[in-house]
Amino acid sequence: MKKLYLSLVLLASLFLGACSSDDDSKDADYTESTQTEAPAWAVDWSNNQERPDWTEPNAAIYENWTIIMVKIEDELKPYVSEDDRMAFFLNGELRGLAQPAISLTGEEGGDAYFLMKAYGNETGSEKVHATLQLYCHKLKHIFSLSEDIVLNSDISTGIDEDYMPLFTLGSAKYPVVKIVGVESILAKAGITPATSNLVGAFVGDECRGQVTISGATGTQLVIFGRTKGESVTLKCYDAETGRLYTIPNAATL
Repeated sequence: MKKLYLSLVLLASLFLGACSSDDDSKDADYTESTQTEAPAWAVDWSNNQERPDWTEPNAAIYENWTIIMVKIEDELKPYVSEDDRMAFFLNGELRGLAQPAISLTGEEGGDAYFLMKAYGNETGSEKVHATLQLYCHKLKHIFSLSEDIVLNSDISTGIDEDYMPLFTLGSAKYPVVKIVGVESILAKAGITPATSNLVGAFVGDECRGQVTISGATGTQLVIFGRTKGESVTLKCYDAETGRLYTIPNAATL
């Protein structure tokens, strides 16, 4: 039986269908305070979506198939459970359904994978609309990534090398995504960034993204938004000095 390869390279990289990466941060004053412990900033990925009623496709009505193995990104690994499911759609039709997540390391906290067989009748030349969805039971959250792709044949996905779509960029809770350069925002506010500084983005009191300055190259912060136009406050914590800098109106989603 000929296998059907689903060329999902774009889904494995930054999914920018609803993202922007321009640096439109505003000149802003900052306030300064001190605290003795490093803040535990994290995005709250919990949602209230119901479990989808996905069923296995009928293999008998398809001529081709391929194997897809998906590695879960680090941000979502702590929430993986046996009750999770992953589904693959072509032009809105469910073509593959993954069983519970598996860990190839056999250890708690190890890399989590979903393994599925995806079916099709395509010839290998037409363009189709592909969607990969992850239902996370612990978070009650359906993550979804979509892309128009052209099908090729005789190659599987995620077997010879990891295939890791960034599902956090296809969140139902945070559909607006923006990527900003941390160092440039801090510099505009008059703050000198240092390696290992912790930087967080906030809308009100809600954390919408966090990153640690590496010092090697320009540090990018992914900010997750509910709606366009939200005003983002940036916070920077220096562990060596205990200083916490707060920059209001640092960016707009």
